Amino acid sequence: MDLFEYQGKQFFSNFDIPVSAGDVVTTVDGAIAVAERIGRWPVVVKAQVQVGGRGKAGGIKLANDLDEVRQYASDIIGMDIKGHTVERVWIEEASDIAEEYYASFTLDRSRKQHLGMLSAQGGVEIEAVAETDPDAIAKIWIDPVEGLDEATARAWVQAAKLNPEATDGAVDILLKLYRAYVEGDADLVEINPLILKPTGEVHALDAKVTLDNNAAFRHEWADYEATQERDEREQAAHEKGLQYVGLDGSVGIIANGAGLAMSTLDVVNQAGGKPANFLDIGGGANADVMAGALEVINNDPAVRSIFINIFGGITRGEEVANGIVEALNRVQINSPIVIRLDGTNADEGRAILQPHLSDALQMQPTMLDAARTAVALAGNG
Repeated sequence: MDLFEYQGKQFFSNFDIPVSAGDVVTTVDGAIAVAERIGRWPVVVKAQVQVGGRGKAGGIKLANDLDEVRQYASDIIGMDIKGHTVERVWIEEASDIAEEYYASFTLDRSRKQHLGMLSAQGGVEIEAVAETDPDAIAKIWIDPVEGLDEATARAWVQAAKLNPEATDGAVDILLKLYRAYVEGDADLVEINPLILKPTGEVHALDAKVTLDNNAAFRHEWADYEATQERDEREQAAHEKGLQYVGLDGSVGIIANGAGLAMSTLDVVNQAGGKPANFLDIGGGANADVMAGALEVINNDPAVRSIFINIFGGITRGEEVANGIVEALNRVQINSPIVIRLDGTNADEGRAILQPHLSDALQMQPTMLDAARTAVALAGNG
């Protein structure tokens, strides 16, 4: 679940991370009212879209008076930024900036540890920094059991070569940001830029947060959920309770478990194809779930083949196979399907599927073999 900047700042505030005073509005009159309430100039008018490049697109403006607030809010509300229509703007008090840094936490699945990244080069895309000057990014890996302590955070700040004046403030924010990441059940928390003010204060000027949908039962996320941006495919999947992200390829993907789904995307790319989606059906691969997944993918006109990648754990192989067979009786599929079934009772599952195999329904023994077949059927290799 990706949050807008204003929601990310609200999220950060819950963990005492300092952010700029401001408010979100949907109208020009609302923008003027917030600017008047702030009462100090200049203020920043910022488009709220879940995509980068707002500034270059004209979606971030510095206003010195109410006339400029009116003009900029009028220009930005309704603006199209990389296919995203601006419906909200965030009005905040402008900050004096001495230096800009970058800070984030996410999960490194390969190491099974949390990854922290910190750089003295903030305010630009971290991918650009990684490409042009990878040594400018200081990384740490954190054992989830041990967590992040102050000594480690302080050494990390020094390794990133932040201004010594920023050390205490940066350490304080990094500890709070890590707590927000863990206790807030986030997949990603990012501050870019994290700023040092001329006064010596360190401050989060932006907020990028992705929350783990699977942890929603532990939180009150209804307001975040209400503003999620979804295309037709994503909305249909959401209504069926499926974890789905639409992509721009031609190989539809169904997998059980987010980790396996991510690996499936990688192996399709490795085989020379392009995934059309990320679809995680979780632990339940019964007929209703499988039929819903196939229906969502089948309704995507870009899909030319479907790769079902299931590793049975708690869900047994014969249950998965019966679910697939029953689902195929319910949904008229337009694209050929390739199945890889492994794990608990996989032999029984494959035996159930065997009589149903054809050019339109194929089965392969390994994930790579299945990916190669699905890519070939899609015409990508």
